[in-house]
Amino acid sequence: MIRINLLPHREEKRKARRQQFFVLTGLVAVLAGLIVFLGYSIIGGYISTQEERNEFLKKEIAVLDKQIAEIKRLREQTQSLLSRKQIIESLQGDRAEAVYLLNEMVKQMPEGVYLKSLKQDGRQIRMEGYTQSNARVSTLMRNLEASPWIERPQLLEIKAVTLDKRRISEFSLTAMLTRQNNAVDQKVTSVGGARK
Repeated sequence: MIRINLLPHREEKRKARRQQFFVLTGLVAVLAGLIVFLGYSIIGGYISTQEERNEFLKKEIAVLDKQIAEIKRLREQTQSLLSRKQIIESLQGDRAEAVYLLNEMVKQMPEGVYLKSLKQDGRQIRMEGYTQSNARVSTLMRNLEASPWIERPQLLEIKAVTLDKRRISEFSLTAMLTRQNNAVDQKVTSVGGARK
């Protein structure tokens, strides 16, 4: 019988398998390293892209903050101008009211009643004057009550005094001025139209 020695052949196969194992292990290690490197590169790219976006957003937020501050400043200026406008409008309305008050006082004043002072504090009017008869003071109060510009007259005091060796009555009363914006606007317009 022929004897064949298979030991070197087996040894060669083992050697070949070891080489394949080492080559495969090396390839797997290289492949794993390549995957880690690619993953790190991709994640680093995402991170750098996100950081660029964050920087862009920070710059845009800073621009928007400046615009918001500008808008806030403009709103404050607008509020200030509106409050000034309201003050000017109220002053113009009050100026016209004084004219109508004096005109109304001339119309409603009965004969024999003389005013010493006429003061206006907001809507309240205070009158002091002289009369020869107490009945004329009550006539004045009725006339003021009927007036569209004056309401709620109240007599504070009436007393007898001597003035230039004559015995007369001194009176003091208060009333409220009514706000008649539409009437004032219409009369101011008609007065303005008459001037033209």
